Amino acid sequence: MELTTIKDAFDRVAKKQKLSSSKAREVIDQIDQEIQKTLQKIQSSNDCESQVDYKSALAELKVKLKDIAPLSQLESTQKELNGALSKYPKHLEKFFNPDISKAYRNIDFDTHTVNEIIGSHFYRQGLFEIGDCFRTEAKEPESEAAVKSQFQEMFQIVEAMKHRNLEPALNWAVTNSDKLKPNGSDLLLKLHSLQFVEILQKGNRDGALQYARTYLAPFASDHMAEIQKLMVCLLWTGRLDRSPYSHLLSPANWDKVTGELTRQFCNLLGQSYESPLSVTIAAGIQGLPPLLKFMNVMAGKRQEWQSMKQLPVPVELDREFQFHSIFVCPVSKEQSTEENPPMLMSCGHVLCKQSITKMSKNGTKSFKCPYCPSDVNSAQCRPLVF
Repeated sequence: MELTTIKDAFDRVAKKQKLSSSKAREVIDQIDQEIQKTLQKIQSSNDCESQVDYKSALAELKVKLKDIAPLSQLESTQKELNGALSKYPKHLEKFFNPDISKAYRNIDFDTHTVNEIIGSHFYRQGLFEIGDCFRTEAKEPESEAAVKSQFQEMFQIVEAMKHRNLEPALNWAVTNSDKLKPNGSDLLLKLHSLQFVEILQKGNRDGALQYARTYLAPFASDHMAEIQKLMVCLLWTGRLDRSPYSHLLSPANWDKVTGELTRQFCNLLGQSYESPLSVTIAAGIQGLPPLLKFMNVMAGKRQEWQSMKQLPVPVELDREFQFHSIFVCPVSKEQSTEENPPMLMSCGHVLCKQSITKMSKNGTKSFKCPYCPSDVNSAQCRPLVF
């Protein structure tokens, strides 16, 4: 809703700007036409016997320009534009609070961990010089150099793939094939398939067939359908772009395999595919608006906000930011924590520990399950780990 309101305000400003610009061009064209007529009249008088009085021609032009009244014509549209422009910043200030420090909490950070995440982010992006500079200025130990060398290898492979050179990628995949198999990755087959298509597209049918016998045959037992499709491509050697299998030449195939290699490379390094810093910032952007709203309402309880262990308002994040299970007690409507874990009751239903403690009068009596008629003994409830 907020974005819709802001977009509507922006559209109004853009519309007024277009109207003002169009009106300005129209007035300028009118002025230009009158000036050109006057110039033509003066120039034509030089080519004939009749002479035109320059002063009278200019006086006539002055009268016509006065009738056009350019300032009066532009005044109304410019006034409307100025009004829309003056209101737009107010809309932005209303919905976008520039002071995000209101949602800040004094939390102790492990400086070394934060620096490690930032330095690793630079290396992930291939910004090795910046990463080195950051590590030096942050006075971080040389242990980060190992991470740098690993990502340098990955970027060398990716850079080679951009130039259609699969040799580094194939060497890495072959070397790490025993580690890739448990992950269920078919990266090596995808790389060999790309190489096979490259050879075929160059018109070397015999070379492609020999490559298939050497490198694709070992995958036949588990990937027969894919290999059969590649074998049919032999009939279209040198003209694969005009065949039913022209999609195999799409650059998107290279992008997908490059992405898969990057994912598997990070996985073997024990690193996430996405940069932790990027994920943290993206999640923070989504979670910031409700926290700012809360602090605007609870401006007088800043100290209480600083001492809270849990977020005071629900913060909805997209699924890509949900990395573990979340349980909300159906009785208290509160999210479970380490101090208040979900508890499995004898009837099979689940409540949080504090709700069970309250309903059982601190474990002194049994109680009815809120979802079924079973009697529950709190001593028989067990912590539930998702």
